[in-house]
Amino acid sequence: MLTLDNTVLVLVDVQGKLAQLMDGKEALFRNLRRLVQGAQTLGLPILWLEQNPAGLGPTIPELAELLRGQSPIAKRSFSCCGDAGFMAALRGTGRRQVLLAGIEAHVCIYQTAADLLRLGYEVEVVADAVSSRAAENKRIALEKVQRLGAGLTCVEMALFELLGRAEGPAFKALLQIVK
Repeated sequence: MLTLDNTVLVLVDVQGKLAQLMDGKEALFRNLRRLVQGAQTLGLPILWLEQNPAGLGPTIPELAELLRGQSPIAKRSFSCCGDAGFMAALRGTGRRQVLLAGIEAHVCIYQTAADLLRLGYEVEVVADAVSSRAAENKRIALEKVQRLGAGLTCVEMALFELLGRAEGPAFKALLQIVK
């Protein structure tokens, strides 16, 4: 089970023109917004990455506006773990459970999940908050990360699992977010 004191959200490469090519992009963007808003409501640390931002462009405005006050970590490796800045930031959170969301499922999400698992992290891929240009590539990626030992979750499941109780201001805020 995910816990509030041990989970970090890692948001991967939801950038520019590539993001616009994702299968089911409208649902993807909506779910990513919900996930980020929910993580913020729950006080989770969020690590935000961009693959070669000079080439692929910035994170889509729908997400970047939610992350004001934070700076993305620029990377060149497909796996976030191939970037020293990411690894330092991840270690700095002190968290061992990683919620992984973003694009593309069969490249950066898959390779990051594989590396995090190899490093001993517990990984949950947020299946309704990842995508690829082709639905088949996402399907294969999700199957493969599961075989490696990652869990699959969805936005609502992860947020309510983290919350644990149907009471209080965070519960009311999450209800508004997932509507």
